[in-house]
Amino acid sequence: MLSVVIEARNDEEGLARTLASLVSGAVEGVVREVIVCDLGSADHSHHVAEEAGCVWLAQGGAAAGVRHAKSDWVLLIEPGATLLDGWMESVARHVSRAEMAGRFSTARKARIPFFKRIFSGNRALVQGLLITKRQATSLSKTGQGGEAIARGLATKRLDGEIIPAVRK
Repeated sequence: MLSVVIEARNDEEGLARTLASLVSGAVEGVVREVIVCDLGSADHSHHVAEEAGCVWLAQGGAAAGVRHAKSDWVLLIEPGATLLDGWMESVARHVSRAEMAGRFSTARKARIPFFKRIFSGNRALVQGLLITKRQATSLSKTGQGGEAIARGLATKRLDGEIIPAVRK
């Protein structure tokens, strides 16, 4: 049903945290595959992905991950982000309606004050991005990252919640 694409660069701990939040989706058959796109890691991110059974792409960024995806729907998510209980039902409802792209709601306990969000830079994937493979492919260019695919895209708010990755 769903291919998950994660871009990683030296974030093995964050990658492990995100993969752990996806396990229930894999068990339930919602997550068909996880594709980790390396952005030049020098840590053990590759081993974390390999041990979890993910596909590892050494180059090409999220655009390559989207092209490699086997499912009609793709979830782009940052390493370190955690999906909370209820995310699978939210995705299933959204996908069944074949609607526009969607983003998760930020969990209440992880919300950042308005002015801090404005001045800290706005990451397009902070709430993940659920998008059809067809739309993601049309928006992506070879070697392009997930941020570029997600930036400026009109989306619908999903009921499921996410705790965004903390950027250093």
